Amino acid sequence: MKVLLTALSLVFYFLVYSQPVVNLDQYKNNGAKVQVKNHLVTIDWPAGSSSRAKMMLDLRSENALLQSLQIAKSNTYKEIAKDLDPVFILRVGKRKLDPASGGWDIFFDKVPNQPYTTERIAFKKQKASVHTEGASTIIRIDQLEAAPFSGQLQITVYNGSPLFNIAAVMSTARDSTAILYDAGLVNKKGNWKNIAWSNVHDQMEYTHPATNTRSIDKEVKYRTIIGASETGSLAVFPAPHQYFYPLDEAFNLKFTWYGKNYLDKIPEFGIGIRQEPTGDRRFVPWFNAPPHTEQRLNFFCLLSDQSPDLALAAVKKFTNNDAYVALPGYKTMASHFHNEFISDVVLAGKNIPEKPEFVDVLKKAGLDIVKLAEFHGPGHPKGPDSLRLVELKALFDQTRRLSDKEFLLLPGEEANNFYGGHWLAFFPKPVYWVMSRKENAPFETNDPVYGKVYRVGNKAEMLRLLEKEKGLAWVAHARTKASTGYPDKYKDENFFKSDTYFGAAWKAIPADLSWPNLSRRVLHLMDDMANWGYKKYAIAESDIFTITEQNEMYAHLNVTYLKMDQLPKYEQGWLPVLETMKKGRFFVSTGEVLIPSFAINGKSSGSTLTLSGNKKVTIEADLKWTFPLKFAEIVSGDGEKVYRQKINLDHTQAFGQQHFKWPVDLTNKKWVRIEAWDIAANGAFTPMIWIQ
Repeated sequence: MKVLLTALSLVFYFLVYSQPVVNLDQYKNNGAKVQVKNHLVTIDWPAGSSSRAKMMLDLRSENALLQSLQIAKSNTYKEIAKDLDPVFILRVGKRKLDPASGGWDIFFDKVPNQPYTTERIAFKKQKASVHTEGASTIIRIDQLEAAPFSGQLQITVYNGSPLFNIAAVMSTARDSTAILYDAGLVNKKGNWKNIAWSNVHDQMEYTHPATNTRSIDKEVKYRTIIGASETGSLAVFPAPHQYFYPLDEAFNLKFTWYGKNYLDKIPEFGIGIRQEPTGDRRFVPWFNAPPHTEQRLNFFCLLSDQSPDLALAAVKKFTNNDAYVALPGYKTMASHFHNEFISDVVLAGKNIPEKPEFVDVLKKAGLDIVKLAEFHGPGHPKGPDSLRLVELKALFDQTRRLSDKEFLLLPGEEANNFYGGHWLAFFPKPVYWVMSRKENAPFETNDPVYGKVYRVGNKAEMLRLLEKEKGLAWVAHARTKASTGYPDKYKDENFFKSDTYFGAAWKAIPADLSWPNLSRRVLHLMDDMANWGYKKYAIAESDIFTITEQNEMYAHLNVTYLKMDQLPKYEQGWLPVLETMKKGRFFVSTGEVLIPSFAINGKSSGSTLTLSGNKKVTIEADLKWTFPLKFAEIVSGDGEKVYRQKINLDHTQAFGQQHFKWPVDLTNKKWVRIEAWDIAANGAFTPMIWIQ
């Protein structure tokens, strides 16, 4: 009898204590209902359009975590998927932290050329907790392990949408670490009716794989792979920009997968997202993973009771169909493209297409203005005239031909001479100039074929040319790549102090998954320049080479929304574009977050605000977004320090717009600007309002 009681006690202990304890102390009913019963956690949340979504999590170690995923209209639930487990593959490499290359801001690194590890992250269900943060509900489950990283699984559901995020939140004590990750959802039975995706030509494709189909890497559009059941679809996709670390090329490297035995490390049948570790085989920096930072290796899922094509249509709304939406009173501009159409096609003796593919791609992306950066490698910027002037004429002829009343393709170059580091030149009309001048040769001549021609021999003459032709210059990829140390090294030079020196350009270098926003490098530079006492700004830059329909363009694009009512005509010059930039009348965006207005006492960005009395004022801003917002930040400076006031926006739901009023104390401040970021690290930022 005693033995029997002992055995029963052990069984009771196992049943009660072998399952994770669920802590609900941080849970509040925000519209999402959480219920815990034995080993099962059920989250039922409002999913928009009078529908609800339900997730049932099984915390027993021997069972799949996602027991059931359901969606309901009129309180009738349909099970879309069941018995799924999240999986993650973590690659861990060595970061080259050379200060001469920018330290953690490095781009010139080739991580996969050195030894690295590839490991499936182990998941052991130990304890769980539920947290309410605004309109989202987070379930945290310990423990994840993949040496030298450890952490927890986090699943976040968002009120107002059938959207949820799955993240392996991991950290390490090891220094100089770079990482890459693949992820997805797997089940042992492979119970999808179909797997679906859009090909790069925007056409839906379907397959009905056998349960033993070996994993296949798929080249898709919109970064999405979809599992379809008899009752609906489950779309799996990454954060549209954050998941893509910086590269020189936007090649489509087959960013999704489906099937069994993925990388010979995931035996179950799955669908998911992936990265190609060798990237574009140029410089491949991966993601930063500084010690003791929490890296969010994450992906999104969208539930739908519709067919895969309609589920994909719902996913595409989050990126406005991978395009930059028109905004009344604004024109969109993208900059810094090394497509080399002039050198590789026009001057190479090839057939010149009436409508080049790259122009069509850029137009479809919703771009009104595109500034090129030709002759970056090819070309003869220093002459001789017989080559240089022919190249420029071809550039001007083709950009004029390919521009129209709704699209401006503008000539531009990454000059990289005279000033130090790399920088871009931008003139408001075609200008013939050679980046060298022989001794005793004139600065300016009149050529019988090309008209006025300038020859520049030093930085003083470069400044003179920019002043004479009303041009602008700015540092390319500041403080990284070949501009490491710039513009800091020449901030006291006359050319930098000049109004012709615009400032910088922003691109997400480096990539760090512990940040709730994208790269801070140029944002910090913009603040530093303001504290140096100069009215300098930063526009968007893409800095990529090949532009094709096949490429994953949207992930590597960003845009400047210029406050302009209409496009100038190419033939009349585009001085209004440069003037709008100089005045700071714009904002920069990844596309998902927009800032149509930002003002204090009626003064908008680029303006000077006079505060003679009370320095406690109200910032007014209009925001528009697709993914739910995460936070906004009011950034200000006093000439020495930078101050950041974070505004929590986690109450927002998907696809919204709102007029905000935020109090701020500008005592002793000399400038102020704002940023806004969403749950996928997409965002937007403004130039400064100057204060006196």
